[in-house]
Order: sequence, then C-alpha cells, then structure tokens
Amino acid sequence: MEALNFFLHLLILHILPTSLASSYNCPVSFCGSNAYSIRFPFRVLDQQPDVCGYPGFNLECNKQGNMVLNLPNSGSFSVRTIDYRSQVIQIYDPSGCSASRRFSLDLSGSPFLGSPSRNYTLLSCQVEVTRSRYITVGCLTNSTYSTLATSSESFAIRMANRTACEIIGSIRSPISWYQDQEGLTSDLNMDISLTWDNPNCQECVEEGGTCGYTNTTMQDIACFVNSKKSNKKMTIALIIVCIALALPAIAASMAMIYYIFRDYRRVATWVARNATPNVTAVTPETAMVPHGGLVIGLDPLTIESYTKVALGESKRLPGHEDAACSICLSEYNVKETVRCIPECRHCFHADCIDEWLKLKGTCPVCRNSPSPARVDL
Repeated sequence: MEALNFFLHLLILHILPTSLASSYNCPVSFCGSNAYSIRFPFRVLDQQPDVCGYPGFNLECNKQGNMVLNLPNSGSFSVRTIDYRSQVIQIYDPSGCSASRRFSLDLSGSPFLGSPSRNYTLLSCQVEVTRSRYITVGCLTNSTYSTLATSSESFAIRMANRTACEIIGSIRSPISWYQDQEGLTSDLNMDISLTWDNPNCQECVEEGGTCGYTNTTMQDIACFVNSKKSNKKMTIALIIVCIALALPAIAASMAMIYYIFRDYRRVATWVARNATPNVTAVTPETAMVPHGGLVIGLDPLTIESYTKVALGESKRLPGHEDAACSICLSEYNVKETVRCIPECRHCFHADCIDEWLKLKGTCPVCRNSPSPARVDL
C-alpha cells in the first residue's frame, strides 16, 4: 500500500503537470537558412505575438535572412546560434569585427549576462614595431598601425615605455585558448557569448518540453510537452505502478505454489509406493496374512515406541545420515519431526514412516521387518 501511494504521488506531482496543454498556439519559427529554431523565451517580431516571447528577447529577421538581436545600449548584432539547454546565445558583429564591438559592449538594460572573460589591454603600434614579432588582432590592424591585445599589464607598460606603442584602452573577452609568453592573443574577434538566468527553462528543455506563458496575461510560466511525449511518460509511470503492485502478489503466489507442490510431492510419492503392495519383502516372520491375503503392518503402540525427534539446526539424524526422506523424497528441514526404526537405524519423516509401517510393516530402505504386529485369529 505504501508503494502504491508513493507512485501515485509521483504520477500526480511530476508527470501530470507536464501534460498541460498551452491555451494558445506559438509555433516554432525560423529565419532564412538558419537551422536553429526560434521559440520561447525568444520571439520573432512581426511573426509571433507578444505572448510567445519574454520581455527583452525580441529578434528580427532581416532581408538577408539573418537573425538580429538588438541590445538597448550596444546596437544590433547578428545571431549565430541559440542553445536553449545551456541558455546561451552566440552573437557577432555583422561587419566582421566583433573585437571592435567589445569596446562599447554594454549589457545594462538587457536580460543578458556576459560569459566568463578576462581583461585585455590594447596597444596601438606602428607596423614596423610589430611586424613578424608579435601576434596582432587582425580586424583592428591596418597598413599603418597594428593592434596588440595582451593579458599582461607589465608587458603593456613595458611596450608603451620602450617603443612608440600607445595604450588605447582595455576590453573584456572570453579567455583565449592560445596566448604566447607575453599574454598576447588574436582571438578577440571570436563570437560574443551571452547567457540569461530569467526565465530559467533549462530543466524543462532537458525533459523535452518548451517553456511558455500559461495564459495571455503573461504572468505565470509553465513547461509544456507534446501529447506523444506526455502519453509515453504516463504509460511508463503506469507500468511502474503496475509492477510495484504485482511484485508482492507474485512473490506470495510463488511461495504458496512451492509449499503446495512440496506437500503434493510427498503425498504423491507415498501413494505411488503404496499403490502396488510389495509382497516379496513380507515373510511369515515379519507379518501375518489373515483371511483375504492382506498384509497387516505394525500396530500403533509398536510404531510409537520407535525413536522420534525434531531436527535441530545441524539437521543431524539419530540414525543413518541421509539428506532426504526415502518415502517422500523431500530433503529434511530444521524443526521437522523424524522417526527411526531401531533394528536398522533408518530414519524417515514421522508422518511418512507411520503410514508406511501401518500398511507394510517393513523398513522402506532395507526391507527388514521390525517388531511384527500381532494379529489374533
């Protein structure tokens, strides 16, 4: 019962809510030949209604088929990719020099955050000073002046003091994979990575769903999944519940079948052995044959006089050490009662040998006759 309550609780709290259907239709949009989809929290202006996007996540699709993100204090950038699982958007300068855009990059007023970065000092040097000696930032270099970007402040100061190089400012950029011994890098022209914390839909995306507003008032956000995925999840949950309920019943049934079969095997073996009386083992000295030719076994008092014990943990028999009863062919178990015939010291289950001796009057193993029953004619 506890297992049932647990799985029903899991079904109600974690599975059914994800099967909610959106009260409005926000289709996935694309722009030009870009392979990535545009969905909540982003929306495409003039293609999707306001309810399909979160404030500050508006995108435009220009005439060239490129997706454009407009940052309030930094202008427009082209969008390279959007990773909804990691909540990262990659943007770049349409003119091809993202390094120059980093000078004026201001994310205030937008819902985005910058990725982990490092501060780089920029130096403007005459081409003769840097030619073939230092790594330069390509898009910030012309035929007269070269631009160096270094993470080493000491190198920047040394260059400014010893050469005609001039420190023109500093920018923050993602940590470069390659830097020489002077901290110089040329990777400032890489894409600009931005992240967002709100709305947080990472868990929903990982489960195969899509975030969205629950209604047109645009106040509450929920996770929506398509009906096929929802039905599949509910089917799996129901299977788990059924298995949890069926396991105890199956275990109880198997235990019952085992004990029934064990007792049935004892009875069947006993009946089979007694179905055809073995007259050859009976002699005038072991039993008397009255009128009708029936073999008479031992009387109850004689049988009760034979040793009868309950087996301990070692299952050691007081007579011959046998692993199983020769009548029912079942192994001996702890606390079972056995009886041994004193003349031959063969032991059997007490119930088995008692019935046997009443009919046969001989040992089932060696066929020797213990004390014969007396029959008054």
